[in-house]
Amino acid sequence: MSITTLSTTEYLEVAIEGKVATIAFNRPASMNAFTPEMFHNFHQLLQEIRISETIQIVIFKGNGNAFCSGADIKTMTPNLDIAKLMDLVSDIAVALYTLPKITIAAVHGAAAGGGLSLALATDYIIAQTTSKIAMNFNGIGLIPDVGAHFFLLQKLGEAKSKQLIWNAKVLPATKAFDIGLIDELADDLQTAVQAKVDDWLQKPLQALIQSKQIMTEVHRDELIKILTLEKNGQIKMRQTADHLEGIQAFVKKRKPLFKGE
Repeated sequence: MSITTLSTTEYLEVAIEGKVATIAFNRPASMNAFTPEMFHNFHQLLQEIRISETIQIVIFKGNGNAFCSGADIKTMTPNLDIAKLMDLVSDIAVALYTLPKITIAAVHGAAAGGGLSLALATDYIIAQTTSKIAMNFNGIGLIPDVGAHFFLLQKLGEAKSKQLIWNAKVLPATKAFDIGLIDELADDLQTAVQAKVDDWLQKPLQALIQSKQIMTEVHRDELIKILTLEKNGQIKMRQTADHLEGIQAFVKKRKPLFKGE
């Protein structure tokens, strides 16, 4: 089935030029933080891209001053069905990782929390030299999700992944590049992304995609296992006093006082 148009929503802008689709996260006032509805729409959009016979390269970027800051903490109310949400973000992680297209994350500003997880699920990350990244879930008493444990293990190995998660520090893009977390640095992000896309367009894209599919199929079950562990762990963390303290501290813009409870 060939698709020439994709679903555009208020918070997900879509542009298609030939074989290339560009998906822009569009909640700039909230650093492109995802709401539950936005997660749902993004998953649907990935399904549409999957079955397109035209699209072969997909660029993900953020509008405004950031790539994506992850899930919108303001939507994490006590009555949120966390199990349902975790199922949805797990489906997104699998869909994005196994997408039979070449994917690229164009990172500027901040890529934090689940936003960084989404970037790590793509095939290639180009980050603006001035951008910053953070795997900062434990700032609100949670654990990384959207497959972050899987993607970090692939990129960094176990020891470095634990340190990145536990420290939850904001890293400049230059440092993230040095440790192998991102693939390319650019002063001019748009020019660098276009150069990479132009390079891919001159290659046998079907062959590139086929190699990707072989590799992702080998690791698919491992990703699903980790996503299940992330779901169970996140449900447990949502019930802790430290998570409640983290949320309250975030809302009141103060430093959290964690007690390991």
